[in-house]
Amino acid sequence: MKRRNFIRNSSQAGLALSILGFAACKETKKGEKITDATSEGAEAVIEPFFKLSLAQWSIHRMIREDGVDPYTFAEKAKNWGFSGLEYVSQLYNPELEDAGYSEEAMAAFVEKSNAEAKKHGMENVLIMIDGQGSLAASDEKERNETVEKHKKWVDAAAAMGCHSIRVNLQGTDEPEEWKKNSIDGLTKLCAYAKGKNINILVENHGGLSSNGALHAEVMKAVSLDNCGTLPDFGNFCITRKKDSRECEVMYDKYKGVKELMPYAKAVSAKTHDFDADGNETEIDYVKMLQMVKDHGYTGFVGVEYEGNKIGEEEGIIATRELLLKASKEIS
Repeated sequence: MKRRNFIRNSSQAGLALSILGFAACKETKKGEKITDATSEGAEAVIEPFFKLSLAQWSIHRMIREDGVDPYTFAEKAKNWGFSGLEYVSQLYNPELEDAGYSEEAMAAFVEKSNAEAKKHGMENVLIMIDGQGSLAASDEKERNETVEKHKKWVDAAAAMGCHSIRVNLQGTDEPEEWKKNSIDGLTKLCAYAKGKNINILVENHGGLSSNGALHAEVMKAVSLDNCGTLPDFGNFCITRKKDSRECEVMYDKYKGVKELMPYAKAVSAKTHDFDADGNETEIDYVKMLQMVKDHGYTGFVGVEYEGNKIGEEEGIIATRELLLKASKEIS
């Protein structure tokens, strides 16, 4: 089957399955739900062990290049079959940046985002924070300033009913120093976020944060209930070649996800390209989802399409369908 036909047919199949929503549900021993269709000839539908959210980065080209209003995120995600929203802070610039992330600008962002989520019956899950400094900076003054910059985003997440913000741990490439700095920055931010009932999540997002073993050591050392990970299936490049996007040092993605899952409070399903059968060309989704399930995770899995060979909408739908297909192949 050609890739575009697979995507189109899968999308139609997904819409058809939603018609069976009136059917009765019963629990299996694995915790999945089996929906018994009452219409003649219909097959039972096994629901996945996770909920589906959409990472706003999946539509960053629509927003930045095509002029799409970022506040239409909830409407688009709803129409594409998602129930959760994962916002990306930088996609609301220059609006917020030009205002210096003022209290008034942040309040307007929260109010408009909440209104759209409520209008379309969507759940605000988390906010991915970028461009607010380095929580693993070697200079303590810089780390402390970064903690302060993130506090407004903790407040925004709390006001939106999110459970977390995602942060980055850029810093030195010296492992022990990076680890020490990361523990300090995270501990300080988590102390503030705890009072707001918000989790601070670290994604494997390049540099030493993509070293799964070292990243897990940081989580273990911080040892706070509201500090966790956001394992991304595809972000395991530690260093790239100079003046190039080509990866020079790559960490084993399956090893990395396995190391990060014990601390996971969110999961990112990254895709770049698909074969003719709708599978990701470089990531075994059945293997990834099996590890996610084996760790008892039942929260949102966020679709994050980052490819450019097909359009963003096509890529989002293809990733969603791949997740649903792979979930039926795990034990």
